[in-house]
Amino acid sequence: MKAGQEEMKAGQEEIRVAQAGLEQKMEAGQEEMRSGQERMEKGQEEMKGLIDEVKGEVQRKIDEVEAKVQKKDVKIEVKGKIEEVEHKVQGKIGEIERRLSELEDTLFSFSPSPEFMHTRPTIKSLTFGGQTSWTVFKTQFDVVSSTNGWTDFVKASQLVASLRGSAAEVLQGIPADKLSDLTTIEKALESRFGDSHLTQFYRTELKIRREKPGEILQELAAFF
Repeated sequence: MKAGQEEMKAGQEEIRVAQAGLEQKMEAGQEEMRSGQERMEKGQEEMKGLIDEVKGEVQRKIDEVEAKVQKKDVKIEVKGKIEEVEHKVQGKIGEIERRLSELEDTLFSFSPSPEFMHTRPTIKSLTFGGQTSWTVFKTQFDVVSSTNGWTDFVKASQLVASLRGSAAEVLQGIPADKLSDLTTIEKALESRFGDSHLTQFYRTELKIRREKPGEILQELAAFF
C-alpha cells in the first residue's frame, strides 16, 4: 500500500516537472515570437523608410527633368523672340537704308550740273500774258527750269508767278489744291493758249479783218 502511494507521488512529480519544462518552452517560444514580430515590424519600418527615400529620389529627378524642360522651353521661346526682334530690326534698317538711298538720289538730282556750278548764267524771269505763242514760251521756260535744276514743284511756282493778264486769269479755273501741280497748270494753259486754240483764234480774226474794207495784209501780219 505504501509502495503504491510512493509510486503515485513519483508520477505526479514527473508530471509537474514535465509541465514546468513545457511551460518554460512555451514561454521561450512566445518570447521568440515576440522578438521575431519586433524584428519584422522593424524591418517593415526600415522598408517603409527605404520606399519613402526612393520615392523622394524619384520625385527629385522628376523635378530636375521638369526644370530642365522648362528652361529649354524658355530658351526656345526667348530665342524665338530674339529672332523675331532681329528680323524686325533688319527690316527697319533696310527701310532706313532705302529712304537714305532715295534721299541721296533726290539730293543728287537737285545738284547743279558741273558746267553750271561756277558759270551758271543769270536768266531774267520770263513772263507770259497770252499774247505770244504758248509753245515758244513753254520751250523757253523748260530750258530755264532745266538750267536751274528746278523740281516740278518749283517749276509750278515759277510758272504761276510768270503769268500775266489773261494768262493769269486761267488760274481762276484751277482748284486751289492743284495750283502747285505742274501738269494741271500746263494743261490749262495749253487748252487756252495752245496751237489748236490759236488756229481758231487766227481764223476768227482773219474773218473780222476781211470784213473791214481797206485793210492790207501787212497790217494784218503786224497785228499778229
